[in-house]
Amino acid sequence: MNGQRIAGCAVISALWLIAAPLHAQTADELVAKNLAARGGADKLAAITTYQTRGTVRLPGDFRLTFDETRSRLDPATDLCAVRVDMAIQGLTLIQAYDGTSGWRVNPFEGRKDPEKIGVDDARALADEALIDGALLASRARGSKIEYMGREDVDGTDAYKLRVNQADGTVFTYFLDPDAYLEIKVIERRTIRGAEQETETDLSDYERVAGVYFPFSIASGPVNAKDQQVITVKTAEANVTVSPATFAMPSVPAKTQ
Repeated sequence: MNGQRIAGCAVISALWLIAAPLHAQTADELVAKNLAARGGADKLAAITTYQTRGTVRLPGDFRLTFDETRSRLDPATDLCAVRVDMAIQGLTLIQAYDGTSGWRVNPFEGRKDPEKIGVDDARALADEALIDGALLASRARGSKIEYMGREDVDGTDAYKLRVNQADGTVFTYFLDPDAYLEIKVIERRTIRGAEQETETDLSDYERVAGVYFPFSIASGPVNAKDQQVITVKTAEANVTVSPATFAMPSVPAKTQ
């Protein structure tokens, strides 16, 4: 009886040793697999600008044209600039980050002149500007990455990674277990003293200059019934973009 029990334990141990390498993952290994899945370090680093055009559907079924341009300013730190234009019926909402500060034009609030935005909002735009995304940009920015195990995402047993940035912002990434591409991101940051948490679903990946980017991006507050949905129609990499694209225009002097 004892011999059978010991033999049974030995078989179980052997099976565990075989299975463990198939399931054990580290944060570094998953980041490396995500990088390879996106297209590899060389192809990603070769992209200096990334420009998309499409549509955005806002909650309430408002539909606008969508143009976004990102530019890699400093490869060493992965500092990027971004400008987003959303237009409908002759009105264009602009949000931009030039690598140092952010600004916007919001005619929907009756403001036609550009205005500076706060530091917290500028940080959010700075993260949106990242061509690599916060997960892969963490390699240059020194963010802490933790592997949090696996979690069900709409029926997919996804890998879960948490990125802790130096400014306190936390991104939780969910990677497809087969493709190793991002399928969901939960972002937690502090805006004007209040903690905000948003979730973004990523799908319909297409290759641009050898790198995979999502062409469907649905985002909004966590557990919101309706989300903002960006549908990318066209995308180009390494187009020539003037630094003036991201610079805040001068405000005309008011006449007395």
